[in-house]
Amino acid sequence: MLDFLARNRVATLLVVLVLTYVAIGAAAPGYLSGATASVVVSNSLVLMLISLGTMIVILTRNIDVSSGSVLGLSAAVLGLSLDAGVSLPLAIAFCLLTGAAAGAFNGLMVAYLGIPSIVATLGTLGLYRGIMLVLTGGRWIEDLPQNLKALAGNLGFGFSALTVVVLVLMVLVWLGLRKTHFGRYFYAVGDNREAAHHLGVPVKRVQFTAFIVTGICAALAGLVFAAQIGFIPNQAGNGIELKAIAVNVLGGVSLLGGTGSVAGVAAAVIFITSIDSALVFLKIPAYWNDFIAGAILLSVLLLDGRIRQIVDRRIRARRYAVHERSPAPSAETTKTQAVEAGR
Repeated sequence: MLDFLARNRVATLLVVLVLTYVAIGAAAPGYLSGATASVVVSNSLVLMLISLGTMIVILTRNIDVSSGSVLGLSAAVLGLSLDAGVSLPLAIAFCLLTGAAAGAFNGLMVAYLGIPSIVATLGTLGLYRGIMLVLTGGRWIEDLPQNLKALAGNLGFGFSALTVVVLVLMVLVWLGLRKTHFGRYFYAVGDNREAAHHLGVPVKRVQFTAFIVTGICAALAGLVFAAQIGFIPNQAGNGIELKAIAVNVLGGVSLLGGTGSVAGVAAAVIFITSIDSALVFLKIPAYWNDFIAGAILLSVLLLDGRIRQIVDRRIRARRYAVHERSPAPSAETTKTQAVEAGR
């Protein structure tokens, strides 16, 4: 059992999630309900999109800390377009193009100009936030049209149109990464960039594409954010990129690149969102949320690390036991091998 959990981060998260639900359900029986599950899924959509985009970049052994600002800028473009009388489909197109353009600028600096990703995206984090504030004049965009809010409306079983879009995107990302040649290039570039280049992988194009995908995911997150709350504050998306990086680490995505899965990220997002929802349900003051969520995150990571250490020790012990049981070569055998080698 320990071996399986050590090799499967998704299984580890699911076990911890079930235990957490059981503990919370014992303290507050009303928490375990379909309504709660619906709230958790709805509340997870924005973080899911940002985390998926962040995963794509991390797979290539890069990092993007500007995705929260891209979310805010894309949402602002959406809101300003709607305020100017633009139709909803066209406003959504402007929103997605803004995210793609922001991601392309990040990718240009990292892939083609050779600027370290952490430096480039730290710069654009402030740049994109500044552009948003200039466009909005620092004000909130309120009174968004009802047809935008309707996208977050319940279609049944707690699902909205935006939930369906996110689920479809998750499936497409999974298929793209696992079932296509270009998708597997992301893992190859992150695992060994030089080797991938020598094997003919278009390393720069892969990195550039990763940042564009991340920008589009952040723009979609801005759309979901605006539709769910019905207005766009000037601090929209602040700090969510750090939470997305934590989610990726929790979901088994290696910061060294080349390792990670959509399922792991999805399980980690649901886990983090469930904890946040449980704290609200248990009426714990809001200022405790970050402390408790951070403590639980560290506990899960430490537990996971401890399990892996135990499994590694068991594997080494089995190897030593096999080696000790293997009979030592006799003197005659050793002499014969030496004669053969001399020939």
